[in-house]
Amino acid sequence: MKKRIPAFKTDRAAADFVDKADLTRYDLSGAQLTRFEIKPKDKSINLRLSGELYSAVRERAARAGVPYQRFIRLTLEQAIGAPNERIYR
Repeated sequence: MKKRIPAFKTDRAAADFVDKADLTRYDLSGAQLTRFEIKPKDKSINLRLSGELYSAVRERAARAGVPYQRFIRLTLEQAIGAPNERIYR
């Protein structure tokens, strides 16, 4: 039986663990892909949406576990084929 990943109080503690641990000995079945947003967001746009579309976007974002504005950005990136981008469903 594989070990559970411990909880970490800091990013540094998690990084130290990953650097030193043999991850093949741990249960990673509950792991989720995380997308780090590193590039600065220096442009903004305004969109006018129907109430139905706005609600649907917010609902889908909630199901994906991301804020709705990030969900819109991820969807746009996927639509234009941005490299190494993945939309969460």
